[in-house]
Amino acid sequence: MIANNTETARVLVVSREPAFFRLLGPLEASGAWHLETASNGWEAMEHMQSGAASQLLVLDMSLNDAEPLYFMRWLSCFRPDFPVVLLCYPDDADRVKEATGLDGESIVFKPFDTKRLDKVIQRHLDRAGNGYVDTASKNIEPLGQGSCFVSASLIMQKLRVQAALLAKTDVPVLIVGEKGTGKYTVASLIHKLSVRSGFKLLRVNCAAMPEAVLEAELFADPHVAASRQLSLGKFAAGEKGTILLEEIAEMPAGVQSKLLQVLQNNELNTEVGADLMPANVRILATSSTNLDRVLAAGQLREDLYHRLSAFTLQVPSLRQRKDEIATLLRYFMHNLAKHYALPPRGFSSSMLAACQHYSWPGNLKEMEAFVKRYLVAGDYESMLSEIAMDPVARMDNGSVSISMELGATPEGKNGTGHREPKSESLRALIQDVKSEAERSAIGAALMRTGWNRKAAARLLKVSYRTMLYKIEQYKMRAPQPYLSPLPGGEFPAYAEVKGNGKAS
Repeated sequence: MIANNTETARVLVVSREPAFFRLLGPLEASGAWHLETASNGWEAMEHMQSGAASQLLVLDMSLNDAEPLYFMRWLSCFRPDFPVVLLCYPDDADRVKEATGLDGESIVFKPFDTKRLDKVIQRHLDRAGNGYVDTASKNIEPLGQGSCFVSASLIMQKLRVQAALLAKTDVPVLIVGEKGTGKYTVASLIHKLSVRSGFKLLRVNCAAMPEAVLEAELFADPHVAASRQLSLGKFAAGEKGTILLEEIAEMPAGVQSKLLQVLQNNELNTEVGADLMPANVRILATSSTNLDRVLAAGQLREDLYHRLSAFTLQVPSLRQRKDEIATLLRYFMHNLAKHYALPPRGFSSSMLAACQHYSWPGNLKEMEAFVKRYLVAGDYESMLSEIAMDPVARMDNGSVSISMELGATPEGKNGTGHREPKSESLRALIQDVKSEAERSAIGAALMRTGWNRKAAARLLKVSYRTMLYKIEQYKMRAPQPYLSPLPGGEFPAYAEVKGNGKAS
C-alpha cells in the first residue's frame, strides 16, 4: 500500500457475486483505493447512512435485475452528487441509461477488462477530488451573471418545485430564511421561470437607505430624485419586470404605506400632482429577521405583511441540507478557480466529512469565503482547524486572521487574532514572517503531492534532506487517511510523519 498518500480513496462495491470482489482484489492491492463491500442495495443503503466516507460507488448489475435500479433512485435523492460506476450487460444498456440517467462514461459493459475499469474509477475519483462540478447538471441551474440555483438535496428540489409553481402567477411572494442562505438566488429563479424573465429584475435593500432616499429610489419623489439625478423610481423603471425588496422588515413606516397602496390598488404615483399610473411589476420580498417579533414591535404593518406573505417560501439553512454540502463546495471551487484563474483544489474525504459536521452559521456566504481561503492559501491543516473551531467563538473573535489561513499556529496571538511579534527586533520580525511563508509553501507542496516528500522537494527545488529537516523543524504532520469528527467538534490528532517518502 502507499503509506504516504494524504488520502486513499474509499470505493464501495455492491455485487451479489463474491467472485466479483476477488476479481477487484489486485486493483485494491495496487494501493490506489480501499475496497468496501455490500452484497445488495439494502446493505449499501445502511453503509451510506452510517456516515461512512466512501467516495465512489461501483454497482454490479446482473442481467434483468431490478433491485440495483431501486437503489439508484434512492441514491439520487440521498446523495445526488455521489459518483457512480455501473457494470451491466450490453442487453441492459438502454434500460439502465433510461432508469439512472448515467452517461456512457459511467457505464462499463460486462465482461470487462480490469485495467479499463481501473481507468474509469480513477477518472471519476479525479473529478470528485479536484473540484470538478458539472455545471450542465440538472441539479445546477444557471440564472445568469455567474449565479446558479443548486438543488442537489431533496429539500432544495422541493423548494424549486414551489418556486416554479409561484413563477406562473404574479402574486407577491415573501422569501424568508437566515442570512446567507440564498434568498436572492430563489428570487432570481422565480423571475427566470416567469413570463417576466425577458425584463429586468431590480433589487432594493430596504435596510441600507434612509426613508427619504428609499422613497425616492422606489417612487422617485421629484425633489430627492433631482438631487440624486434619478429620472425614474424602481417601480417605473422596472415596468413589466420584477422588483425584489430585500429585508422588508427594515422598511421605514412611510414607505410601507406607499408600498401598501401599490399592492392594494396596483397603481403608482411617480410625481407630485400627477395622475396615477398602473403598476405593471411583480413584487418579491425577503426577510432574515424574526417576523413575529417585528410585527409585535410594530415595525412592520400587519396589513402589508399579510399582502406579502400569502405565499411564503422558507429557504433552509445549510444545517438542513447537509447532503448537498459536497456539491456546493465543488461548485464554489469551480466558480472561484475560474474567476481567479487558479487551478482548483480538491476536497479530501476527511475535509468533506468535517464540512458535513460543521454547522455553517454564516450559511452559503461563509462557505464561499471558506472555499476562497482554501483556494488561495491551500493550507489543509489550517482549514480543518478552522471548521473544527466552535462557531460561537469564531463569531466572537471575528473572521479568521490571514496568519491562520497561511498556516500559522495559534500560539503567539493576541486577543484580536493577530500574531504578536516574537521580538521587537526588526530582524526577528522579518525572520518570523519568512518562517511562516516557508512553512506555508512546504505545506502546500506536501498537500499537492499527497505528502510524497521527495516529490515535494523536487517541486520546491530543494534537497530531500532539507525537506526532511524543515518538516521536523516546523513539526508538520501528515493527516490520517480519514479523520472522523468527534462529539464537541474535536478532531483526532494527526499521525507522526514516518518513513522516507517512498511507497511501501
